[in-house]
Amino acid sequence: MFGRFAIVGSAALLGACATSVASGPESDALDIAPDQQAFLDACEPWDDWDKPAPPFKVYGDTYYVGTCGIASILITNDSGHIVIDSGTEIGADVVMANIAALGFAINDVRFLLSSHEHFDHVGGLAKLQEASGATVITSDAAAPVLATGEIAANDPQAGMHEPFRGMTVHATIMDGETVISSDMVVRAIATPGHSPGALSWAWQECTYRCENIVFADSLSPISRDDYKFSDHPEYVAEYRAGLERLGREYCQILLTPHPSHSRMLKRMEAGKLTQNAPGDKPCASYAAGKSQDLNERLAKEASSE
Repeated sequence: MFGRFAIVGSAALLGACATSVASGPESDALDIAPDQQAFLDACEPWDDWDKPAPPFKVYGDTYYVGTCGIASILITNDSGHIVIDSGTEIGADVVMANIAALGFAINDVRFLLSSHEHFDHVGGLAKLQEASGATVITSDAAAPVLATGEIAANDPQAGMHEPFRGMTVHATIMDGETVISSDMVVRAIATPGHSPGALSWAWQECTYRCENIVFADSLSPISRDDYKFSDHPEYVAEYRAGLERLGREYCQILLTPHPSHSRMLKRMEAGKLTQNAPGDKPCASYAAGKSQDLNERLAKEASSE
């Protein structure tokens, strides 16, 4: 039903690149850039999903173009831009306005990618697809959901969300495979758990220095009231495997579909969106925290039996 997007990559694409590619004052990186300050002035932690927010540069050719409460990421390239997530259908209007505000054209977007297949993150992808004509790529498990707008029956949150407008899914992608636009390589990381078809994405930007960026999925064990993760041991095993994969990622910049999951605003306020203390491992720490959340959920389920 869906085509395969089989450009195979590997973890080696994002190595421990710490060498400087151009000279620049390290102290400048600790200042809050004006566009990030504008975002901080407009938004609060755990803000409304559809609240408009100004766009800002994350690093290199990577930009945040989402709302205050839901992330959408733009990766620009002369051969065609890449957008990850749309927000809701209302949020997609904010995304398109932000792309235009940055001076880029929506019809230059070549690929539309997804994190997890819930309406608050992909409900507006159909609108972006119509405006851009871009190729939609997602996981095998998420593809039927994006095509129909109906959440899968095996999703822990099935029954909790309204359906969204479906779209044409052009291809699916597996863990470790890559989407390539000229010299930009974006690698898929299979991280099911929050939803069956959830993906995280990894890529590298080099300006003053090379930075590995990961857009890590939500990965929180949230479900409808009558769902028990412990009743689905195979799903839990896939959940843990995805957490392990994410934890092994060497990333310096961590982004998430809900900005506050990665404390994005607090890091921006400290001028440290792209700065970490020596020895920090953002992806490993994030995965460890979500693993603890899963363990606590399973323990709670066990205690209620």
